[in-house]
Amino acid sequence: MSSVVRRSNRPYEEVVLTVRNRTVVCHGWGNLGTHRSVWENTNPLYYATPLLLLQLSLICIVSLLIDLCLQPLGQSTIVSQIFGGILFGPSLLGRKDMTIGSKLFPLRGNLVLKTVATFGLMCFFFVIGVQMDIGIMTRPGKKAIAIAFSAIFITLATTLPLSLALNNYVPMEANLAKSLPIFAACQCLTPFPNIACLLTELKIINTDLGRLAIASALFSDIIGISLTAIGFGILQALGGEPASALWSILSTIALVVVIVCILRPAMLHIEKHTPEGKPVRNTHIGAIILVAMVTGFVSEYIGQHFVLGPLVLGLMAPEGPPLGASLVSKLHYPISKLLYPTFLTTSGLEMNVYKINLQSSWIVGIIVVFSTLVKIGAVVLAALCSNMHLRDALVLGLMLNARGINELVLYNLWRDDQVITDELFALAVLSLLMVTAIITPLIKFLYDPSKQHYQMNRRAIQNIKHNEELRILVCIHNQENVPALLNLLEASYASEENPIAVMGIILVELVGRSHPMLIHHKRERATQKSDTLRSGSILNALRQFELYNKTCTTVQAYTSLSHYATMHDDICQVAFNHNTSIVILPFHKQWAIDGSIGSVNRAIQSLNLKVLDRAPCTVGIFVDRNILGGSLTMLASQSMYHVAVIYIGGADDVESLLYGARMVRHDNVTLNIVRFLLFGSHSARERKHDNELIGQVRHVNAGNERFLYQEQLVRDGVGLASSISRMSEGFDLIIVGRHHQESCLLEGLETWSECPELGVVGDMLASPDFISTASVLVVQQQQRVGRKLANRTIHCVASDQD
Repeated sequence: MSSVVRRSNRPYEEVVLTVRNRTVVCHGWGNLGTHRSVWENTNPLYYATPLLLLQLSLICIVSLLIDLCLQPLGQSTIVSQIFGGILFGPSLLGRKDMTIGSKLFPLRGNLVLKTVATFGLMCFFFVIGVQMDIGIMTRPGKKAIAIAFSAIFITLATTLPLSLALNNYVPMEANLAKSLPIFAACQCLTPFPNIACLLTELKIINTDLGRLAIASALFSDIIGISLTAIGFGILQALGGEPASALWSILSTIALVVVIVCILRPAMLHIEKHTPEGKPVRNTHIGAIILVAMVTGFVSEYIGQHFVLGPLVLGLMAPEGPPLGASLVSKLHYPISKLLYPTFLTTSGLEMNVYKINLQSSWIVGIIVVFSTLVKIGAVVLAALCSNMHLRDALVLGLMLNARGINELVLYNLWRDDQVITDELFALAVLSLLMVTAIITPLIKFLYDPSKQHYQMNRRAIQNIKHNEELRILVCIHNQENVPALLNLLEASYASEENPIAVMGIILVELVGRSHPMLIHHKRERATQKSDTLRSGSILNALRQFELYNKTCTTVQAYTSLSHYATMHDDICQVAFNHNTSIVILPFHKQWAIDGSIGSVNRAIQSLNLKVLDRAPCTVGIFVDRNILGGSLTMLASQSMYHVAVIYIGGADDVESLLYGARMVRHDNVTLNIVRFLLFGSHSARERKHDNELIGQVRHVNAGNERFLYQEQLVRDGVGLASSISRMSEGFDLIIVGRHHQESCLLEGLETWSECPELGVVGDMLASPDFISTASVLVVQQQQRVGRKLANRTIHCVASDQD
């Protein structure tokens, strides 16, 4: 049976032929040429180029609008992007009785749009391959292996027999009965791209559960890809072409060997000959992208899916900077914001809910619900055997049920090869949407580290007992800040009676990789990994500091390789696990040698605000002006280090005072405490606590020529600002609290504050208008219950001995 529809009211005739389940669209060659403008009484949408541009624009705009509407419901972007396609497809606006969908997305434009989507899909998987770490795929850890095996094989061993039982005992259409076992088998897959995209969007990829889910997904991808390849081989052999299946497998092996043995060494050669700190040449980037397209063509030519070659090539590319980072930075935005949503939308366009009947829907629904619950149970079982909490195990099971791009690729491939019918394709896409729409808000509800609390003793310098070890966590973002930080650490006074323990975290933005890492650098030896992260010199400086104070100082070094949006999780967890008393963060502004602001990093500012809100101990933000006065350290020069403490009142100023009091015990440190008092205020009750504390500090330092205490009376905020401006000379470091007790001295100054993380006085000291070479340390003492970090030990996914 066939039908012919002629549309002759167009500049070029269009013919739509429907033969059985195939639709053929015939239109004139002129539709692909240069179009005429609307002023020439022609419709530009009848030509391929303007139609494609309009479709791409609509996909981006509609997906964005739907996403904005669904975000309050806790939905992920993949739901909005697929729903955008459904909106214009035959299920809604593309119905026969509605013309808007058929005009914007006519059948004649499907070929061009799907070609663009196919190219975007190929590039997407190439970028995913570049971001994946083969080391974690092959060495994921025992817990991740157990969870991956449990999720895949328990789900497969239960869901597949269920589909066979339904085939035998439940009446259904012949086509559904034939394809139901294949659909049931694919429910066991746990693809890495789905989970990485979801966790990144939820901003929990840097948590312990996020890392475990990523490691499990990476390992399960090895199993999933192998099972998928075996399945395709079996299907091809059952189709009566065993010889073709054999040649396809052999040619696939040959393609992988060429990529591993020839193309990977070539990419390593490019990376090796790229100067440190310099980007990879654009010609090399263009050549690699061209090779990715060639491998996609070869994959199609030998009978495999076109994403196979680019995916393997991406896996073989060196991840991280410089090559991996350059590839991702060049391709990420156009792919993630345009081409990737286009493929998702085309999947929605192909779905027609009117082809679904009730009996098929509940049969498929049973398979989906059963497989989802079984996978959650399998993950929970394996996680509980690994001593995880039940709530965390349940959240992990939800994470590993994430559906997305990988399933859509399989469903589209099976639909094109007529392995599944249009009805099952629509049901499969709907099930994907429903599962994702349910698990995403559930994960947000059950697992939100920022809202989980744990009762704990607040760690602060004020609470340190006599002769107790001072534990400092130093966060290093730029190598230029190291000399000033070493001066701060040296001034913190380490002795055999009062030792200090330093935990150094090198903050590295995650670029060119898809999963974060917390690397623990062992003492025994340096590594190539630290050199790759350009942190070797920072590690050497920390080791030299430890050797210089080897009888009274211990140093542990980490590298947090993460997105800035989630990097605070690493900092807070390290601080909790090491019981640190103070976390020292870098300021987001860097000074140039002429005294002006050289660079501003707003991501670091956002990071600092999150740590200030969630850290389990005192937090200090270090404003480094060391470059203005030279970069020599106390270790090298043995010169005097002049410290000033500004005291107005409040818990933060108390913390600053006690930190300065510890520093003055160092033979090369001088301390000047400047206390500002409001003129005419004689409330002894308000000053009693401050007087007692300052009196104790003065008593301990009686007779110490390096200790100076002075009081200044000021009338208002103008007088305070004027007095502070006169402190610009003669100091190497000024310590001040972030918040102060309520006082008329601070009235009116808040309106001029630019950096809320520094407080009023700290912002004044860090301003370019405050012309000084003195660095500033703004201290905040935590005054509330800390965030929940208990039972969350640091799981370093790599060490420098690996």
